[in-house]
Amino acid sequence: MIDILKKPVITEKSEQMIEKYNTYTFEVDPKATKVDIKSAIEGMYDVKVAKVNTIKSGGGKKEMKYTNKGVVHQKRKIVKKALITLEEGDEIDFYSNI
Repeated sequence: MIDILKKPVITEKSEQMIEKYNTYTFEVDPKATKVDIKSAIEGMYDVKVAKVNTIKSGGGKKEMKYTNKGVVHQKRKIVKKALITLEEGDEIDFYSNI
């Protein structure tokens, strides 16, 4: 389970999604499936997951610098995020250990 979930994404937008839709955002392993993500969340946080949506971003090439030989490209890493919608009444407290 720890290998599937890398870290929670804490931004202003994700905080608004938590308040409005009870939807939490996590960065996950790019090879993880929705079923794997759902079971990992339910196992780690003891909550019921209603829906899992995933987003892949990154990849491709990025121009890094110009040299006399031409443009040097660097490959971006692929990042996969999971949007976890919980059942009504369930919540995850990220700040309890601080």
